[in-house]
Amino acid sequence: MSDLPSLTGANRTVARVDEPTPDPRARRHRIGRRIGIIAYSVVAGLVVIVLIAAGFVVWTIQRSFPQLDGTVRAPGLEAQVSVYRDDLGIPTLVADSTHDLFFAQGYVQAQDRFWEMDFRRHVTSGRLSELFGASQLPTDEFLRTLGWRRVAEQEVAALDATTRGYYEAYADGVNAYLASHHGADASLEYAVLGLQNPDYEIEPWTPADSVAWLKAMAWDLRSNIEDETDRAVLAQNLTAPQTADLYPGYPYADHPVIVPTITTGLPAVPTPESGASAAGAIATAPVAADGSPGAGDTVPAVSWREVGSVVEAASALLGGAQEGVGSNSWVVSGDLTASGKPLLSNDPHLGASLPSVWHQIGLRCRTVSDACAFDVAGFGFSGVPGVVIGHNADIAWGFTNLTADVTDLYLERIQGDQYWRDGTLVPLQTRTETFQVAGGDDVSIEVRSTVHGPIVSGRTDDFTSIADDPATGTTQAVTPLEGDGTSSGGSIPPGEYAVSLRWTALDAGSTPAAIFALNTAQNFENFRAAASLFDVPAQNLVYADKAGNIGYQSPGKLPIRGAGDGTMPQPGWDSAYDWQGYIPFPDLPVVSNPESGYIVTANNAIVPESYPYFLGSDFDYGWRAARIADLIERASARGELTADDMSAIQADQEFWLGKRLIAAYADITLDDPTAQRGLDLLAGWDAQNTADSSAAAYANVLWDELAQDLFSRREHSAGLSGQGRLFTVVDRLLDDPDSDWWSNDTIGVSGQGDMLERAATDAYARLAALRGDDPNAWNWGSLHAITLTSGTFGESGIAPIEALFNRGPYPVGGGSSVVDATGWTLGSGSFATTTVPSMRMTIDLSDLDASRWNHLTGASGHAFHPNYTDQFAAWQERRQTPWLFSRDRVEASAVDTLTLTPAG
Repeated sequence: MSDLPSLTGANRTVARVDEPTPDPRARRHRIGRRIGIIAYSVVAGLVVIVLIAAGFVVWTIQRSFPQLDGTVRAPGLEAQVSVYRDDLGIPTLVADSTHDLFFAQGYVQAQDRFWEMDFRRHVTSGRLSELFGASQLPTDEFLRTLGWRRVAEQEVAALDATTRGYYEAYADGVNAYLASHHGADASLEYAVLGLQNPDYEIEPWTPADSVAWLKAMAWDLRSNIEDETDRAVLAQNLTAPQTADLYPGYPYADHPVIVPTITTGLPAVPTPESGASAAGAIATAPVAADGSPGAGDTVPAVSWREVGSVVEAASALLGGAQEGVGSNSWVVSGDLTASGKPLLSNDPHLGASLPSVWHQIGLRCRTVSDACAFDVAGFGFSGVPGVVIGHNADIAWGFTNLTADVTDLYLERIQGDQYWRDGTLVPLQTRTETFQVAGGDDVSIEVRSTVHGPIVSGRTDDFTSIADDPATGTTQAVTPLEGDGTSSGGSIPPGEYAVSLRWTALDAGSTPAAIFALNTAQNFENFRAAASLFDVPAQNLVYADKAGNIGYQSPGKLPIRGAGDGTMPQPGWDSAYDWQGYIPFPDLPVVSNPESGYIVTANNAIVPESYPYFLGSDFDYGWRAARIADLIERASARGELTADDMSAIQADQEFWLGKRLIAAYADITLDDPTAQRGLDLLAGWDAQNTADSSAAAYANVLWDELAQDLFSRREHSAGLSGQGRLFTVVDRLLDDPDSDWWSNDTIGVSGQGDMLERAATDAYARLAALRGDDPNAWNWGSLHAITLTSGTFGESGIAPIEALFNRGPYPVGGGSSVVDATGWTLGSGSFATTTVPSMRMTIDLSDLDASRWNHLTGASGHAFHPNYTDQFAAWQERRQTPWLFSRDRVEASAVDTLTLTPAG
């Protein structure tokens, strides 16, 4: 050891005294080596740290991925359940009993989607501020005012024992999963949530959590409340004829209705044999004459999205109720098909969400019998037992939004804690709602209700605006008149205005039982019986069976109105304007095996004007329905229809208004030769909104510019909601060059020609600014791209967190009021896709294994899981994937099999 050189600094200095002066280059070399060694050591250490961190992140991400094979012991099961999953992760469950079947569905959906389920129940119960803090209080207050959770609890209490047992078994299955999965073990989102809300704990699942989601979907599909609100706001500044111009009647002469002939003489609807006895009683219970309800650590701050309207916020959270929400469905009889058996297609249009709103699943009793009658596959909602849309071994069905008017706004006259009814002051119903706020103190509000429903003014800007400057559906605008409240004959009582909401979904109903009745129906009578229980949301139901029959039924609660038609707010102080009950089910529109051989529903008008009941006036204007009917007839004229033909119709991207613009601009030449290049593109276009089309990009920008010049760039904006409606308005205006709408002093335009030229010039300039001045480089797909966005942390305002959950943007084709209905918001400054065909399916009744399906994202709600977005490419390309149903083929094609077995 004594021969080793000293490592002390002093000895090193002494040792160098008698040495020759070193070469500076050699010294720099030695220093460089030392620095390199140190740097290498630092980098190596950092790499180790990064690898450890990466490993932790990967572990955190993957720890919640579901177990897909092997055996899981689940307390509460009665016997083994097999869970088969195909290469897309779509589960098929096979069980011996209904209890075990729905228990397993709860367990499996919690495996795949529990964060989504938990988030949904916080939305439906108005408890988002418990998760995300005070920024969500306005939305919570609005949703708690509506009281979805309270109504859901009433519906659960009214269920018959069999149906309640299904919901309880489902909840037991969810809770069996939660018993061994806490926090980030259940989903990555809980790890992120813990950064700002570390005290959050997952609660057990209950049946009411499931039922409340049906209220959320009813809100998404509530139909005309926005139109009613818009009309009331427009009435403050526009004349009645101007409002009528903007809300024209349905074009009955040009576009199809779903039920052109009123059908009579069909057999009476039987009561479903299982799962609906108590619920059936609710469905037929009389309604009061006044229409009253039955019961009435330091981390970056998350900047949760806040929107201008609370109604918009609630809708955005649920993924719907915006431009393009609707659906297509149609069914073709064997008379028109190659197989001689029916074909049925459906693609509901909802808000784009990640994960998709749907969860694909098969629910199969191992031995189908009266005791265990389920043998069904299709699309359901995570958090809700059963299959909502799909087929069983005997029948198939699809849904589209009925677009009937099931919501009304009422103007109330309030004095203190009372309101006027037919000349008498009656007490307001009140309750206190308390909100737990993450990171803050509890907040309480008072919710007030009238006989019509909750008072919603004061909770949203639009409803408050109506109360501040009201107009009603009577022949006169409401103006404050002196009165003592003793007469309802046109006299307006004293007090302050408020707006209340009457909505079918705020009454306890029977939809929770209808799902199971649909799943087990074997023929058209069973199907109609199930439809009789489907209160809300009001839907068009199309039907086909293996025996060769096709049909249609309007289900649900559709109100019979009194003195008003509900198109504008009604005077709540006069009971003559109250709902008088609901249309009797035997009188609701129905079709069985029509002579045409097909039935098309695309949110268009349901019945002709001769129908004795008022269903509403805010139907989609029929552009999609007309196109689908035309394509069916063309395909059947060429030969017998196949499933490929049906899928091709779903993929159709013709933009009808684009064809109209081509004609309107045929004789127009712009003074600006550069801008003229846009019109040259338009002239040679086939009107298909394909993703790679430069002309489609120009045509849609042109449409946006023209619509804004006509309606919104004015002193008093006329609004731009509802592209299908505005198609109809502009179609008529193009035939009326003398209309006052063609002149707009705000933008200095006078006359049709002047406005058309301005829109075309501005459209070219706008598109050139967005995509460059080479039209050959334009394409509609990138302009109309979709970003798959998580509705929670995907909108957190922290880019690294958003990147964990969001995917895209991706180019897509289609458009608003196009069969391939990828909606975008007119006048918003963006053409990005916001609503989509949330799923597409075609069912072949000649061979169920020849059916096909697809949905927007994937089966899994876990970010980075292989099934998170693995279906998107097929959706983007409008391809559908095989949908196997026969048990032997489902089992043979399974890539994973999990056995759930009783514990102990």
